[in-house]
Amino acid sequence: MRAINVRERLRALIIIVALCTIPTHTIAQPAYPNRPIKIIAPVAAGTVADLVPRIIAAKLQTRWGQPVIIENRPGGATNIGTATAARAEPDGYTLLASPATSLVVNQSLYKNLPFDPNAFVPVTVLAVQPNILVANRSVPAADLREFIAYAKGNPGKLTFASSGVGTVPHLGMELMQAKTGIRLVHVPYKGLAPALRDVLAERIDVMFDNLGTSAPHIKSGELKAYGIGTEQRSPLLPQVPALSEQIPGLVSTAWFALVAPPKTPSNIIAILYDAVSETLKLPDVQKRFRDLYATPVGIPPAATEAFFEQERTHWRSIIATAGVKVE
Repeated sequence: MRAINVRERLRALIIIVALCTIPTHTIAQPAYPNRPIKIIAPVAAGTVADLVPRIIAAKLQTRWGQPVIIENRPGGATNIGTATAARAEPDGYTLLASPATSLVVNQSLYKNLPFDPNAFVPVTVLAVQPNILVANRSVPAADLREFIAYAKGNPGKLTFASSGVGTVPHLGMELMQAKTGIRLVHVPYKGLAPALRDVLAERIDVMFDNLGTSAPHIKSGELKAYGIGTEQRSPLLPQVPALSEQIPGLVSTAWFALVAPPKTPSNIIAILYDAVSETLKLPDVQKRFRDLYATPVGIPPAATEAFFEQERTHWRSIIATAGVKVE
């Protein structure tokens, strides 16, 4: 009996050791995702920065059989929604669909952000969309050259709208003023939609707007288009010159990225990237992006992080050159 007991104890010990060597994620962690995912958009509903992740979310929901919900948390120059995402559990069930403001601009404008923008874990860049310089019909300038000449002859008389202090449309105009020597009066709004309404109503003279929003008004003749903020003309609106054709180095482009809260595991990031990058290649998704005048991207996480660093340097330089300060 004694020998049998020893054998049984040895057998039990072997089983225990074997169980202990099984990776814990194999028995403890179910497949991701197995419950609803929330994507925080730190912008108002209906904007391009909101519509782009909604297109992706709908496809991911079908792919995974789990709800993928967009939660709009606008305000505070996108800092409110971004801070909420930063505090979320790093489990892949809360993500952030972010414009440039949150991740690469605000750290050069605000001394005490309620989050570390460098700590977010990149998934990919979803899309890029050029900004376009537009004017209302009453501005007495047919093109960019005439506009600059008119602005120089009337310093401080023309107004420009933006979606808020420190936003990409605001900084694009500050860069233009620094490069041309013109001086316009800044009128910040809480978003691009109300800003554009006042340009169309001829209460404001000019603004940088997302190409997709202004394009229908340009085609109808309600707005004048002075230039697109890309290095080359856009095939989506080829008759409009690139701003850099006349003002070298003047580039103003919006982009939208998907990131996860700090310390999100790499295996979850890999699952997210594979799903999103494949979604961006779908023909119907690409068509919907074209309808927004946006171009899908889908670069890997490491390339996304490198892109963020380039953008941080770019906007930090513009903010310093233009002397932009948040009061």
